[in-house]
Amino acid sequence: MTDHSLTLKILTPEGSAFEGPVEAVFVPGSAGRFEVLPGHAPIITTLTAGELRWRAADGEKGTAVRSGALMLKDDVLTVCADLAK
Repeated sequence: MTDHSLTLKILTPEGSAFEGPVEAVFVPGSAGRFEVLPGHAPIITTLTAGELRWRAADGEKGTAVRSGALMLKDDVLTVCADLAK
């Protein structure tokens, strides 16, 4: 992992599902899929059903989401999502 990383926080109605440093996040945004890397401009957007994926030092992981929103500021990406079961 590089010296510069993102902090990803995934919050669900049940509580925190994940929190930790990541290298990249792949987002199913309501306007289309996009990638978030360290240094990305601040953003607030909604999610659509799809796969939220992230790359960390221990490999690539992901979870299916039905809907939600995210906010990125100062390399902290907070995702509030309804996870698909």
